[in-house]
Amino acid sequence: MKRNPALILFVFALLEGTGLVFAQSPAETTSSWKGFEKIDFPFENTTAYYIKPKQPLPGNPWVWRAHFPGFHAEMDSLLVARGFHLAYVNTNNLFGHPKAMQVWDKFYRYLTMQKNFAPRVALEAISRGGLYAYGWAKRNPDKVACIYAEAPVCDPRSWPGGKGKGQGSPKDWQSWLELNGLTETTANDFKDSPLDDLEGMAAFKIPVLHVVSLQDKIVPPEENTFPLIEKYMRLGGPAAVYPMSRGKQTLEGHHFVIEHIDRWADFIQQHSVPVEKPLARDAYVVANRGLGAAFAKFENSKEATVAFLGGSITHNPGWRNKTAKYLGERFPETKFTFIAAGIPSLGSTPHAFRFGRDVLTQGTPDLLFVESAVNDRSNGFSEEAQVRALEGILQQAYAANPAMNIVMMAFADPDKFGDYDAGRKPVEVEVHRKVAAHYGAAFIDLSQEVYDRVKAGEFSWEYDFKNLHPSPYGQEVYFQTIKYLLQNTPMQDEGQPAKLPAPLNKASYNKAGYHSIGEAKALQGFSVDPSWKPDPPKSTREGFVNVPMLVGERPGDSFEFTFTGRAVGLALISGPDAGVISYQIDGKKPQTLDLFTQWSTSLHLPWYLVLDNELKPGKHKLKLTIADTKNPASVGTACRIVHLLVNE
Repeated sequence: MKRNPALILFVFALLEGTGLVFAQSPAETTSSWKGFEKIDFPFENTTAYYIKPKQPLPGNPWVWRAHFPGFHAEMDSLLVARGFHLAYVNTNNLFGHPKAMQVWDKFYRYLTMQKNFAPRVALEAISRGGLYAYGWAKRNPDKVACIYAEAPVCDPRSWPGGKGKGQGSPKDWQSWLELNGLTETTANDFKDSPLDDLEGMAAFKIPVLHVVSLQDKIVPPEENTFPLIEKYMRLGGPAAVYPMSRGKQTLEGHHFVIEHIDRWADFIQQHSVPVEKPLARDAYVVANRGLGAAFAKFENSKEATVAFLGGSITHNPGWRNKTAKYLGERFPETKFTFIAAGIPSLGSTPHAFRFGRDVLTQGTPDLLFVESAVNDRSNGFSEEAQVRALEGILQQAYAANPAMNIVMMAFADPDKFGDYDAGRKPVEVEVHRKVAAHYGAAFIDLSQEVYDRVKAGEFSWEYDFKNLHPSPYGQEVYFQTIKYLLQNTPMQDEGQPAKLPAPLNKASYNKAGYHSIGEAKALQGFSVDPSWKPDPPKSTREGFVNVPMLVGERPGDSFEFTFTGRAVGLALISGPDAGVISYQIDGKKPQTLDLFTQWSTSLHLPWYLVLDNELKPGKHKLKLTIADTKNPASVGTACRIVHLLVNE
């Protein structure tokens, strides 16, 4: 993996117990700034500095200047005198581009991890500095105490574009277009301005204060501040605007006298002090073998595949999109294929059987994210079944790509809180942890993290996180911890294939997959509907409607399925008329299963049933019959099968 020359002097330290790495200090030089000590140092092929107060406030609160560090520095001087640190990294001429955001991420990590600056920083944005401050705050809302902005650029089409009433800057506009790979036409579709994606910031209630001139013809507030503030407040974000009208205004109103400097310093201090230190993320992240192989592929091959396997929390937009965007920004020269393989309601057993079709046929991942702890609990899978399934997924993954890196995640739900309250570790979480450790996959315990942060009073489940399908706030909590792993994982074992250990469970679903319903024979009453849909209409899941379905609806309907393998099962849908089945394997004693679930009244729920998972290797025959009994809550006796399941 290529190393940045500016960081060659860094010494890497291993954080005990987690496998995470952090960089140490580069060379520093000292000078004076307004009577305070200024520390300059090279950073990421550019320059940076921080200014030390004579008597730092407890917790080291700090202010981060986005641009023009010497302009209107009176408030900065006042804040340093009050005990704030002041910091700046030179990313000029990048207009808040993701390249700058990557430098900002590293600068933040350096100051907070190596210099012990406060976890939340006050951002100062002057003019085009708004592109930087809002760009970074949107990507890191948990790390921002407040934003103070003077005449900030909030829409690059206003400045430097000059596409509205503002004058614009043709030279800077061309630079901005080239930097973002845009044309005059495609610039209209740009979606990474400060006006976009404010939901996370608003959910974190980051206080925002803009001071502007109503006469500004360079960065007109009508095209920048006003639309941002209105949108932000409509999303629930706290914001205020103060028009500056006293004193001389120059540069077409863009430069103006700042009134009441002490008030704006008070605004920053009010939202920065006392310093609150959230719980450290390293307690919830275990890197194990790390992600070095995936990162080496990202940097060296310039083509890579990342897959996301899980239930509705993976299917819904949120942390998955943010993770994909982060990887794209961190490795801008790499062409990524992202496989979104989340299906609501499905847990580890369904994932094991669908992994080949829903992931591997789309591409072989270099990095795989896996989650199933929420649905494994709600769907009632046993601990043994979870081990078989999760282990089977990892074994299938490593068989396809021995150098694949995997991140296993246990998401949060209120049902697990009772376990924590009683001093117990939720079974589903511990299975993820155990399987990850056994195979060297990274593990993130988001379930424990959310519980601990709620108990610590950092946020509430009811008003912030809100649901097991997380709010924008919850999605940020998930993503920021995932990002923490991605930023701090060690680089050892780059490209080295995983050496598979002995299995935890000999009956793991390591060769699990779908078989076509066309393999069902001796149909009696059952038939294949080429494009099934519910009648009357009820909710469905994508991939389980308007697809071929093996359907039987009357008692006595039956079919046979001959297969070779060690386990057999059904992927079916369980709706309001789900029935009871009777089945025999190899002519042995019949067994019955009720297909109706607690969700069946309102949803044709995808439901995976393993009928036997400890068969001797070889050929077997399944015979299935719809029983003449039914669940009292069901309105029918239907059996609708999407896939036949076999673990070979």
